[in-house]
Amino acid sequence: MTRGFWKDPERYEETYWSRWPNTWVHGDWAAKDSDGMWYILGRSDDTIKIAGKRLGPAEVESILVGHPSVIEAGAIGIPHEIKGSELILFCILAPGTEATDVLREQLKQMVVEEMGKPLAPKEILFVSDLPKTRNAKVMRRMVRAAYLGLDPGDTSSLVNPEAVEEITKSK
Repeated sequence: MTRGFWKDPERYEETYWSRWPNTWVHGDWAAKDSDGMWYILGRSDDTIKIAGKRLGPAEVESILVGHPSVIEAGAIGIPHEIKGSELILFCILAPGTEATDVLREQLKQMVVEEMGKPLAPKEILFVSDLPKTRNAKVMRRMVRAAYLGLDPGDTSSLVNPEAVEEITKSK
């Protein structure tokens, strides 16, 4: 937890402490299990809303990496006229794994079984990498922009800007 902003205590109070009394609002979604353990689920600003259901990308990504062929995953929401958003998933496969339609369908079924049919992904794409910062954070906003053909913005903080190009071409 931060203690303040340098020479700007009012901005700190407004940013982190103004939403609810005596509650620090930091921008991450977290869950607490029955043993009292806390788990960070992802950024609240990455939340995807599909047919009225709020979904954190990490929820879906953890389902995908539960498959032995998937070593990393990324989830984004793209606009949908009726549902608000629909789910697009990106998977990095384990070495020696072939990207097949059978695997794609297995992964889709895993998501449906865990999350329900309304959250079934529209598309699952296999890529060799996802755009990441130097501290290995996946830049979902860049994944989304690349997928939608939008300008991804400043990519100078990425260690692998070529991943953005691959996503643009994978569609």
